[in-house]
Amino acid sequence: MKNILLVSTVLLTLMFLSCNDAPKSELGHNETEGVSKTEASGEDAHGEEGHEEEEGEEGVVAISKQQAETIGLETKPLEERNLGNNIKVTGTLELFPQDRANISPFIGGNVSSIKVVPGNIVRKGQVLAYIEHPDIIAMQQEYQEKNDELVFLKQDFERKKTLYDKGVSSGKEFQMAQSKFRSTTSSVNGLKSKLRLLGLDPSKVAEGEIYSAIPIITPISGYVGEVMVSLGDYVAPQSKMFSISDNSKIYVNFKVYEKDIKQVKEGQQIYFSTASKPNELLKATVRSIGQTFESDPKAIEVLADIENKDKDLLPGMYVEGRIVQGEKSGFAVPEEAIVQEGEQSYIFIMDEDEEPVENKMKYKRIPVSTGVNDLGFVEVNLPAGTPENIKIVTNGAYTLSSEMVKGELEHGH
Repeated sequence: MKNILLVSTVLLTLMFLSCNDAPKSELGHNETEGVSKTEASGEDAHGEEGHEEEEGEEGVVAISKQQAETIGLETKPLEERNLGNNIKVTGTLELFPQDRANISPFIGGNVSSIKVVPGNIVRKGQVLAYIEHPDIIAMQQEYQEKNDELVFLKQDFERKKTLYDKGVSSGKEFQMAQSKFRSTTSSVNGLKSKLRLLGLDPSKVAEGEIYSAIPIITPISGYVGEVMVSLGDYVAPQSKMFSISDNSKIYVNFKVYEKDIKQVKEGQQIYFSTASKPNELLKATVRSIGQTFESDPKAIEVLADIENKDKDLLPGMYVEGRIVQGEKSGFAVPEEAIVQEGEQSYIFIMDEDEEPVENKMKYKRIPVSTGVNDLGFVEVNLPAGTPENIKIVTNGAYTLSSEMVKGELEHGH
């Protein structure tokens, strides 16, 4: 047993001496290797930190102009708007009856020419088309005959009246002459009025001129809406040929529900927008309040005059508006400009403090608190120190937010 212990002790001693006598060059190599790994690791860490400072600036995302065009990014200066807890209404753009016209002929005929197309601007009294028919010629011939006859009957009436006054002629002859003269005078005047309604000059017809076609004339100025005839068509009397509308007289017909009627008064201001321009507010003033309920929906009509008329406004357009009750002024942005993350709201603004790098624009995300939501706009309160001349991202804010999150994830990886 003692021999075994002695041998074990000797072996352990030899192994220890062997380790102590290892070549210094090998040890140095291992130390150098350890240092180089540490330095390399330090360089990588430093490189990552530098990259983070360059591209991972907190709350900022940079995209190229091409990317901005691809996502449809839009920016607009921050605007101050009138916002309030007002009566929200809907309605349509309409024209009063006297500001639109459906044009029909007084007499039937065939269309010989058409002078306008839909969309043309026309003036009151302008010729839209011509129609022709044998009855038109016959009416002018009858007028000429009756007018010539009237000249003779007038002379006969005046002669017999003179004789009757002198007691030379009988009363019966005088009365017959008077009756024929008055009857023919009535016929001539009637035919003269018809010719004027048809747009013909009775004095020229009386002189022997015959028109083969009559003009169809617009009674108001405005735009040609519809043309419902073609060349050669026979148009019956009172058949609709054209529609004309004077869009400069357009107004808004709002529907106000029963619960809000007591709050509406003449002269109140109304702000409204159309589907074609949802971000543009137009102004109107309450003109009159209806006195009859509609059954479906149960609402009353409120008519309002548009104060800043736009040539793009057309009858029949659907509008959304609000009747001003107690408005206040404040900064507001479109709803699409707000990015919601949990309970915090953000907007993106163009970072104009720095020059673009490599053709890239920087957009900075800033927190805001929101207030009144009115007609697609949201009231925002900016952080202290934020300048008022900033440009906000009105379209593409959520895409920028996604790009920011994507960049943070890639960087973290």
